[in-house]
Amino acid sequence: MPGQHHTIVMVATSYPRFPGDNVGSFMEPIAHGVAARGHEVHLVAPWHPAVARGTREGNVHFHFFRYAPTDSLNVFGYAGALRADVSLRPTAYAVAPLALMAGALMARRVARTTRATVVHGHWVIPGGAIALLAGTGLPLVVSLHGSDVYVAEQSRVAARVARAVFSRAGWVTACSDDLLVRALRLGADAETSEVVPYGVDPLRFRPDPGARAAVRARFGLPAAVPVIFTAGRFVRKKGFEYLVEAMAAVARRRPDACLLLAGSGDLEPEYRGLASSLGVGDRIVWPGLLSHDDIGACLAAADVVVVPSVRDSSGNVDGLPNVVLEAMASGTPLVTTPAGGIGRVAVNEDTALVVPERDVASLGRAIETLLDDAELGRRLGGRARALVEQHHTWDGVAASFEAAYNHATVRPR
Repeated sequence: MPGQHHTIVMVATSYPRFPGDNVGSFMEPIAHGVAARGHEVHLVAPWHPAVARGTREGNVHFHFFRYAPTDSLNVFGYAGALRADVSLRPTAYAVAPLALMAGALMARRVARTTRATVVHGHWVIPGGAIALLAGTGLPLVVSLHGSDVYVAEQSRVAARVARAVFSRAGWVTACSDDLLVRALRLGADAETSEVVPYGVDPLRFRPDPGARAAVRARFGLPAAVPVIFTAGRFVRKKGFEYLVEAMAAVARRRPDACLLLAGSGDLEPEYRGLASSLGVGDRIVWPGLLSHDDIGACLAAADVVVVPSVRDSSGNVDGLPNVVLEAMASGTPLVTTPAGGIGRVAVNEDTALVVPERDVASLGRAIETLLDDAELGRRLGGRARALVEQHHTWDGVAASFEAAYNHATVRPR
């Protein structure tokens, strides 16, 4: 049924609140990619003080629901509910029932008024739960992104909710093999579940020789300085502390090298303190949160991109970090780990240099290797870009979701 038209109620708790916002950035190309294939998408998401969207962008319609009496209590979604991505903030507990019910009522209303054919819940907890509570009776597709499965693994109540959602779902997608395996343990059905990795826009993230000078000038760096770049939330599973430690070793051999560590979060004071104690505080630039376009420029300008992801001590791990595919599309050589779903796209000495998690010495050596061997970097970067162009575009992801809607329609739970 490739020609079947769907009207989709897409329930999410993160979506870029304004153009260029990095929160939930992968949700925007998912929604627009599905719409570009001829479907109508109605996004249901929590309201947030920073939201600056109209009611419609092409065939994507926005329905933001309010749930809190004051702006300060808007901590549901948009990466605001978790402290350092491992524990729920007390305010999130307080507003969760209000947000779940408000979201369910909005999803039900939208489904009825648009005559929707499918409901698509992103994150089994809470997007899938909101879709379940909506009680639309429509075929349900659930997509897993990482933190949702972790929450279900840590809480008996959340695990029961996840099982209820999975039992109702007609199709389940996960952005990595690791997430799928864990979802099966929580009750997902292997026959109606599949891995759909994220995509990347190879036109937006691409090699750009002009970015090199512009980015260095923006951050006050000499034109010839070797730049190492990474970006993400400052939480344990990103593994940034190991990159800061590796910089101490890199700086001994390459004292001119500089790390651009973009992002923010609860662990920033710890990272800054570690850099100072290791004597590399002056070799690290902290740009804070960057827009998606600025990240693209930094990726293209860098000599090396590092994504030092880990499975943290509580078991939390990324599915497939956006910055991995974005770096690969940029053609900049990548150093990373096999954590979560990274190993599906980053193959050691083929599309990246892959080192063990938490191995500071190997991380430092890999960075130095790429700083010293420009030809190796060009070869890795070229192969990485070719891989994402062929197999990891957002249009391909949208086609997989389109097939999921068709599967769920044929065999709804």
